[in-house]
Amino acid sequence: MEFLSEYLDLTIFGILGLMSFTVVWLSIERWLFMRALSLPDYQNFDRLTVDLTKHLTTISSIGANAPYVGLLGTVAGILLTFYQIGQSGNVEVGAIMSGLALALKATALGLLVAIPTLMIYNALTRKVEVTQALWRADRDTRQGSQAHYEKV
Repeated sequence: MEFLSEYLDLTIFGILGLMSFTVVWLSIERWLFMRALSLPDYQNFDRLTVDLTKHLTTISSIGANAPYVGLLGTVAGILLTFYQIGQSGNVEVGAIMSGLALALKATALGLLVAIPTLMIYNALTRKVEVTQALWRADRDTRQGSQAHYEKV
């Protein structure tokens, strides 16, 4: 329990910090990629889709799992609080509430990571859909023009 007592916050906040850094890194990479994307360079729709959706699974996974990491920290904090109260032999409401309040900060941080991550994921997914629709529209326009020239 000593290890848990000393390193619980550091471990949970470290994991959530790493998840946040990863999301920021991948989001900036995706934004720069989509900004520099040239649709005429893609002749194949599947190749375009693979390039557009690169790293989106990682971003989505972080957004879905960050609350669980926070919840794990909260459960471990509650467990630690009860253990320490049991070891001391004194049941004080103030000590219980303080321990629970501190344990809940992990859940709050998990939600703080998850909510913006899911918003970023949704924005990137929408950008992928729009880019795919523009690619299809360009392809249809090119095929229509080509068919017109073949008739003439």
